[in-house]
Amino acid sequence: MVTRGDDFDEFVRGSSTRLLRTAVLLTGDRAAAEDLVQETYERVYVRWRRIHGAPEAYARKTLANLAANRWRSRGRKPETALIDHDVATPDGTEGFVVRDQLLSALQELPPRQRAVVVLRYYEDLTEAQTAEALGCSLGTVKSQASRALDRLRLITEPALEGLR
Repeated sequence: MVTRGDDFDEFVRGSSTRLLRTAVLLTGDRAAAEDLVQETYERVYVRWRRIHGAPEAYARKTLANLAANRWRSRGRKPETALIDHDVATPDGTEGFVVRDQLLSALQELPPRQRAVVVLRYYEDLTEAQTAEALGCSLGTVKSQASRALDRLRLITEPALEGLR
């Protein structure tokens, strides 16, 4: 006999890696991402019997909404300047530098734009799936993606020029 808990446990095993990666992209912090995934699973479990269709889509939407709520509630903190000894030096790890620049730039986007970029381009959802996951219109996804990509280019281009 398959119980509610067995189905949910199977769902968690199958989705935890993807949800954690998405949460890290949304928060920029592994510890915060783990907390976010845990809170997502708590909310999904409570509604488990009422979720019809793909529970991962529901979890992804919950994750994006919780990330946006956390961002709003903690407020923006001022950025601190790097200390001289913390400056990156070229050592052949350009791929890591580029990834770090993109993750940092992603954190500068407003929560809605960040969620659209992560779901649309990282999770590889269609525009329609992204709109459904975020509970907004297709036009909103398109405009938010366009603005976010423009902003990411603006933020990362000067920083990446130094690598070329």
